[in-house]
Amino acid sequence: MHDPHDRTHPLRVGSLFSGYGGLDLAVEHALDTETIWFSENNGHVSHIFAHHWPDAPNLGDITTIDWRTVEPVDVLCGGFPCQDVSTVGKRAGLAPGTRSGLWSYMAAAIDALQPQLVVIENVRGLLSSPAVREPLEGDDDAQSNPDHATPGDATLRDLEPDPWGLGDIAARPLRAAGAVLGDLADLRYDAEWIGLPASLVGAPHHRFRIFIVAQRDVPDPARNGLFSRWREPGSGTGAAWDDRLVAPDHRPRLERTGRLSEQMRRVGDLVDPDRRTVRRWGRYARAIAQWEHVTGQDAPAPALLNDGRGPRLAPAFVEWLMGLEPGWVTDPGYGLTQNQQITALGNGVLPLQAVTALVKTVQREHAA
Repeated sequence: MHDPHDRTHPLRVGSLFSGYGGLDLAVEHALDTETIWFSENNGHVSHIFAHHWPDAPNLGDITTIDWRTVEPVDVLCGGFPCQDVSTVGKRAGLAPGTRSGLWSYMAAAIDALQPQLVVIENVRGLLSSPAVREPLEGDDDAQSNPDHATPGDATLRDLEPDPWGLGDIAARPLRAAGAVLGDLADLRYDAEWIGLPASLVGAPHHRFRIFIVAQRDVPDPARNGLFSRWREPGSGTGAAWDDRLVAPDHRPRLERTGRLSEQMRRVGDLVDPDRRTVRRWGRYARAIAQWEHVTGQDAPAPALLNDGRGPRLAPAFVEWLMGLEPGWVTDPGYGLTQNQQITALGNGVLPLQAVTALVKTVQREHAA
């Protein structure tokens, strides 16, 4: 692995649960990186990622990857499946056998590859959904504290009648976010997390997301680890929305991330909808006009009418809601059905939201 403090080369990124690449766009834009491989098990969605990152091979199903054979990276990013921790799902949680339980495979990749930085994205339910560990050998939920470890007074003894009240039994539930942060700590990573709604960057929808940024814990009393590559300590920060982790002239922006530079410059501008927008969108006019200004693109028609089945959500409209360039997911060349396009978009992250989370997290690291 090359020196991560070498400013002449971009950091190398490995992407897990890649989807259409929303998180990867943010990481490349904010952290001066280049994605060198990805892992996406959905064949339809992987076509999208492969089109935008043609030089990055797909490692396929994360559960079958032998990490000893994988090229090492400086940054590992991914949003592991959210179905079992989402507040709109059945809340099975972060547990063995669940889709969200695939986090354990990402943790194994971190352990094997030892990247300098890990970037994780997931839904708000990560904060409240349960996580359950595989039972340790010899665990017995019915066991209680030994007599010699319990205060003699009967009133005090009732406070902690058994060890799982202290979280000592692996099979007892804890919060999913706590499990992820705990795993990162066990892997010797120092993690920061932040929760942001998409509306914070001007999007006309909430889509609250949790972002975790973890740096490998190495002896560094000055706290000048990989973060020092992005900004020299003590240099201060710029305006909230114009701040850059890497100077704009550090290297030419990749074409696929250039759109984010323009969007970030427009976030926070005050926009009044014109009459045409008000007539078309009614009470949503101000929110639509704001996002049209940020994205630099007029909102497409929100619905499709066909086959007499009534209106259906238009994939191009969802693509616009996510701040993606037209055709990023909906290009006919991918051969995806409308349902497949909606599925790909529905599981993704808004790149501008992720960039903002990364900027704010690094700012907090420097302020600490």
